[in-house]
Amino acid sequence: MEQNEKEPINSAEDTQANHIETENNEKVEENVAENEVKNTDTDAKIAELNDKYIRLYSEFDNYRKRTIKEKADIIRSAGEEVFKAILPVIDDFERAIKANELVTDAEPIKEGVTLIYNKLKTSITSKGLEVLESIGKPFDDSYMEAITSIPAPSEDMKGKIIDEVEKGYKVGDKVIRFAKVVVAS
Repeated sequence: MEQNEKEPINSAEDTQANHIETENNEKVEENVAENEVKNTDTDAKIAELNDKYIRLYSEFDNYRKRTIKEKADIIRSAGEEVFKAILPVIDDFERAIKANELVTDAEPIKEGVTLIYNKLKTSITSKGLEVLESIGKPFDDSYMEAITSIPAPSEDMKGKIIDEVEKGYKVGDKVIRFAKVVVAS
């Protein structure tokens, strides 16, 4: 009889163990299902971020190529405008050379060269070229290059420019050729 009494106890314990095991299995299945959903969400986010990265990289690469092309076009067109401004001056020089073959008096040649020089100066000035004035001004190494110094003729001329060997030029704020000057010391 003792065994019969133990059987229901074992059955109750077994039932309770089965019930706990079933609950644990259900919880494990729920966790697996939740992890699968999380993995699917994570995979979708990774794919979305990867797509965004590829699109952004492509946009930047296109932007870089476009700006390089635009910069080259700007440089090319700027040079073209300067050449268009100089071409009439070249034509004038060619006419002057042809006309000077028969001239015996030097005065018309001087006048013609002066007119052509003024036309060239006006053309390049209209394109933004500026002469850097330096004679009588204090030496400034940001747009001048001292090639020599000589004794100052007066006390107030010390450190100032006495002579200009080559004029300096700038376009906008950029110096394209430094003035070569003689400084009084």
